[in-house]
Amino acid sequence: MNRAAGYAPGVVPPAVVDGPPLRVAVVGTGDWWGRQHAELFAGRPDTTLVAVVGRDPARTAARAAAYGATPHVDLDEMLERHRPDLVSVCLPNEAHFEPTLRLIRTGVPLLLEKPLVFSLAEADVLVREATATGGFVGINFNHRYAKPVRLAAAAVAGGDLGRLTFATWRFGGEAGTSHHPHANLIETQCHGLDMLEHLCGPVESVMTQAASPAGAAYSTLVVALRFAGGAVGSLVGSYDSSYAYADTHRVELNGTAGRILIQDTVRRYTFQRAGDETAEVWQAGYFNDTDRGFHATFDRHVDDLLAALRQGREPPVPIAAGRRALQVADAVIRSFESGARVPVAG
Repeated sequence: MNRAAGYAPGVVPPAVVDGPPLRVAVVGTGDWWGRQHAELFAGRPDTTLVAVVGRDPARTAARAAAYGATPHVDLDEMLERHRPDLVSVCLPNEAHFEPTLRLIRTGVPLLLEKPLVFSLAEADVLVREATATGGFVGINFNHRYAKPVRLAAAAVAGGDLGRLTFATWRFGGEAGTSHHPHANLIETQCHGLDMLEHLCGPVESVMTQAASPAGAAYSTLVVALRFAGGAVGSLVGSYDSSYAYADTHRVELNGTAGRILIQDTVRRYTFQRAGDETAEVWQAGYFNDTDRGFHATFDRHVDDLLAALRQGREPPVPIAAGRRALQVADAVIRSFESGARVPVAG
């Protein structure tokens, strides 16, 4: 993100941090999040990217050189040499467990890319180890940091919706590279499961329908949800769509006193009171590149993450949130396989 955009008219500037920059290592050299993590930590005034760890020596060297860091293909060697203040882990989605477990056991503070893992049993191991070491382990559910989502959370907390009656999440695009039969649910719709609980409270039970248009993975699904607070909801997710479509992501929260719409995560927030034909709308102003850009949600999350790390607090989105999203996803899968409504443990 262009940091100068944080000082544009109408934008709240980033906090000034006293003290030396935190030393960060990035594990992963992918063209998507691996590059994003390296670019972010190399460009922030309060962090220094000291190392990049990858499996391919040439690729790792090229990524490290691009951001002024030291390349490593051995994780333990990197930790011993640099002793970073934070390690950011952004490996291929189905390769998270073993490196994450190794890192948790070292006690080094961590930021993990979602999904946590694909297996609930593996998630339990990681959470148990993180608890045992008392480590700082956060997960990047960055959708929470979109301006429309933050406005929605404040409106819900302030009682503007009255009693929540229903909530919907719809998100569709192209498939990634994971081979898991429920990859769309676990690696992408985990954002939806996390956000719906973030805004609406715990999911109590689920019922699922899923489709496999290509005859392999269950790449499109619909989930009926019941929240512990009594509201109902739905989640529609698909890898048989396109991120090029307008309004490819939509969240609606409907209550007895009003309704909230979130469009394309960062594009628009709308609140309308019941019975009132006039709506309140937020959308980024002319100079506000910060809140208009999806990738800036990662910057905003890191702002909070680093503040928590410096102050000795737990991460704003802890590893338990990754485990919880997978727990709900596991119930979704069991519902589809059984054809029955499945409860989600609290």
